[in-house]
Amino acid sequence: MMEEEGEPLTGGDGLTGGDGLTGAGVILIPKLPHVEFSLECRDLIGSGRDRKPNALVQVAVIDPREQYLVSHACTEIVEGSRDPLFLTGVTFPPEYPASPETLVKLTVYDVRDKARDNSSFLGSATFSVSDLLRSKDDQLTLNLRSSDGVLAVGTVLVSRVNMGEMEEGDVDHITADVQQAQKCTLVCESSQATPNDKDNSPLTGAVFKNPVCKVYKFQTVDSKWMLVREQMEECTLSFSIPRQLLHLYIQEDMRRIQELRDLGELSPHWDNLRKEVIGRYGQVIAAYQETLAELNKITGPSFKPSCSKAQRYLEFIPINLHTQRMRVTCPRQTDAFYDVITVGAPAAHFQGFKGGGLQRLLSRHEAEKKSFSTAYQCIYYSPEHTAKAQEVLHSVGHLQPLISGLADQLLQAAQQHSMAGLREALKTLAGKTEQFVHALKDELVKSALLALHAAQPSYVTKNQNQTLPGHQGHSHQDHPSPSQRGQQGQSPPQNPGHSPGQPSATDSPVVVCNNVDGGSQTAPIREDGQTPLKRQDSIPCHKEYDEEEWDRVWADVAKSLNCVIAMVDKLQEQEPISNNQEQPIPKQVLADVITSHNPEGDWREQLCPLVVRLKECVAEVVVRARRAMTFVLLQEAACSIPQGLFLKQRRDVVFSQALAALACGFVMRLYAGMEDKGFLRQLHLVGLVAQFESLLSTYSEEIGMLEDMEVGISDLHRVAFKITQAKTDDPCDLQPVVIGRREHYTVEVPLPRLAFQMLPHEIKEGKALQVYPVLFNVGINEQQTIADRFGDISLQERINQRNFEILDSYYKSLSDKVPSECLPCFQTRTDLKDLLGTLGQNVVTKKRKNVEILWLAGTICRRLNGIRFTSCKSAKDRTSMSVTLEQCALLRDEHQLNKDYFIRALDCMRSRLTQGEVVCQWDSDPEAACSVAENKPASRHFYPIALLLVSSHLLVVWLILSLVFLLAKYQ
Repeated sequence: MMEEEGEPLTGGDGLTGGDGLTGAGVILIPKLPHVEFSLECRDLIGSGRDRKPNALVQVAVIDPREQYLVSHACTEIVEGSRDPLFLTGVTFPPEYPASPETLVKLTVYDVRDKARDNSSFLGSATFSVSDLLRSKDDQLTLNLRSSDGVLAVGTVLVSRVNMGEMEEGDVDHITADVQQAQKCTLVCESSQATPNDKDNSPLTGAVFKNPVCKVYKFQTVDSKWMLVREQMEECTLSFSIPRQLLHLYIQEDMRRIQELRDLGELSPHWDNLRKEVIGRYGQVIAAYQETLAELNKITGPSFKPSCSKAQRYLEFIPINLHTQRMRVTCPRQTDAFYDVITVGAPAAHFQGFKGGGLQRLLSRHEAEKKSFSTAYQCIYYSPEHTAKAQEVLHSVGHLQPLISGLADQLLQAAQQHSMAGLREALKTLAGKTEQFVHALKDELVKSALLALHAAQPSYVTKNQNQTLPGHQGHSHQDHPSPSQRGQQGQSPPQNPGHSPGQPSATDSPVVVCNNVDGGSQTAPIREDGQTPLKRQDSIPCHKEYDEEEWDRVWADVAKSLNCVIAMVDKLQEQEPISNNQEQPIPKQVLADVITSHNPEGDWREQLCPLVVRLKECVAEVVVRARRAMTFVLLQEAACSIPQGLFLKQRRDVVFSQALAALACGFVMRLYAGMEDKGFLRQLHLVGLVAQFESLLSTYSEEIGMLEDMEVGISDLHRVAFKITQAKTDDPCDLQPVVIGRREHYTVEVPLPRLAFQMLPHEIKEGKALQVYPVLFNVGINEQQTIADRFGDISLQERINQRNFEILDSYYKSLSDKVPSECLPCFQTRTDLKDLLGTLGQNVVTKKRKNVEILWLAGTICRRLNGIRFTSCKSAKDRTSMSVTLEQCALLRDEHQLNKDYFIRALDCMRSRLTQGEVVCQWDSDPEAACSVAENKPASRHFYPIALLLVSSHLLVVWLILSLVFLLAKYQ
């Protein structure tokens, strides 16, 4: 599908493009175009006797019924040849309203001056579609006639192209004309692939659609033909994933508001903070709902063009996300596939980068939060403690219904007198209850309960009444809300460690209770090894609050479970008829509970009181833990207003774009590897590496983009994938589904029943499949030249070093669990360990524009069965330059591409659109549009000009700095 606003499908210099999001489809059911043909002219007569023409063929269609001429296609310009062989072919896709009676007019021009668009008419010829379909050997030879229709100015050869298969005779036959002319490629461009494409599968239309295909023939070193097909498609996940995430964001924030309201009555100070936080959450929810409503109105192409990156309602949508697949068919060799996903850098383009990106903003905000917590009379909680609070909330909310359901299953098994069912249900119940208890085994829960107690009106009133005469204490009612304090510019109190109702640092130390036997000890060391709250940041216990109450409630869950276990053991002992003797109760502490039941009665009657008690204990613990953790999050949000929620929105935007790209890549890779047992084994044993290649510069606003991208890619570690069986084979039921919360999302990928049955047992059982995202960045444009000389590239160096360590760790884990036979084979058999060693050396080497890092990272990713991504600002020029260069390098290294064809193949793949399509297809980039019209890559003339401009600017900057230095020196 072509764009209507002006951006390439695969990038500026890439495959045919437009502002639409199209990419290489993975699993398709392609349709055969009605007609595809290539063009070649012979014996052309130019306008001058001694001058060879610069030939170009304009293709137009004449509908015999309507009798009007419509421009359809245009070839590239072949300079200085009387026998030009055109690389660009012509296609009529099935959707095109052509019939056998449709007439095709070929008009040949001699382009004298490309810059001025000065061309002269040479000749024309006309044929019908039926003529070509009925022609012998699928070829037509037509005479080119002058404007008066009298003189013959040469001939044009129309050859129908069938890219579906390569005949053995075609493999060995290379004409002398081709070898002597331009040694060029036969190119056919179509909007659909051929019917015998090996990508056929029932999995079509669900995730990938609107395929665009370009096909080439290149010569190998042994004078054979190789067939290369580039196929691109739109990805429906560009909008589907962000819509689902917005739903989840809204639901999560609405739950948080309800949890805040469930805290009950608070002192005026804390109640004001709560109202402020709820108001901020309400604003975020309203904005997200408005965005979601606008997204639901959008129909049409499944992509966001770069010209829309500053639109508010599209900020959650990735830019130019599309997939590409290069399929290579060589004589007597197995077909090879090379996949890549191209996408604009995941970043908050609408919000801008004046203050930097997420990485810088989050670091700055975390440093400021400590002073905010003092100013707003809150307790400072580190990001680790906040994450722990969210984890506890999720765990108790998730485990409580599971425990309740398993308890009911236990009673049902008891009613049926099924000892096997009883034991199975008890085993699962015990496991989930142990998880539940373990989730609460943290000092944070207890300290939060103390803090919540101190924030209640009864405690505040009592504390104020006990204030000594003459003591100028602060009343909680007098504290302004965070927004009010920010407006008034009040300075924080002098005692930075003092919180509402918190004694001074001279009071007794924090009391840590033992969660096993209810005892206490004065020790700051946590049993689970986590860092405890700092003494000045914690609220000590107060005499009027029974701190052991939480320990008793928490321990009652384990005691209740032990009662259930003991009763099941007793019922099992009573099961044999011959054994009527009662065995002593295993634990004396349970005797008073168990002996009160009739041992000879119904099993359900004996278990029911114990199970009910267990459920009641769990419910009571959930209520207390939820309120305590919600109070922690209230303080964290209060300390963060308003910057914290703004940063959360920015992080949501960036993560949405990153997850849409990752889900697209995962589905693409999964579809491609459905029959690869080694890949599936690697998938469930270790997971997949997802390598993001970034070409952003460390200069100006692209620094902010890179900082956003770094956080967004890092947040993808919170994502897991799960394969499910689709309800039906309908495309709507094959759409991936996102579930979870901000701290952990799961993307469920449904497969049809037959495809699902092919998977390993572990995957079918619902095992979470991990993805390990890594990001490598090397700036390559002229702005990076300025950054290398005068700027700071430490951000790029840190990103590359950190992600190399992740990649190296993944390789070591893979080597321990998966045999090397599971990995793909390549012609260049460089050892993976050596490649990683070379990459590590390049990462630490101080070298400007070290693109070797990107080459090595991409190669390692392909060797590891990974998912490849390439990004720049908008997934246009730099992205496509990288992708096409990588493709040609693969053809050279893996498929013996003739060295004389390398540059020609690169030019073919980087050719964009024909002159007739430039105006409506491209962004406002005159240099790019000019290069398109000439069918040449923009870099051929744009980059030298750009470098010249940069050099002149650098000279001016140097002169200005020198002048300033001299003036300062003499003053």
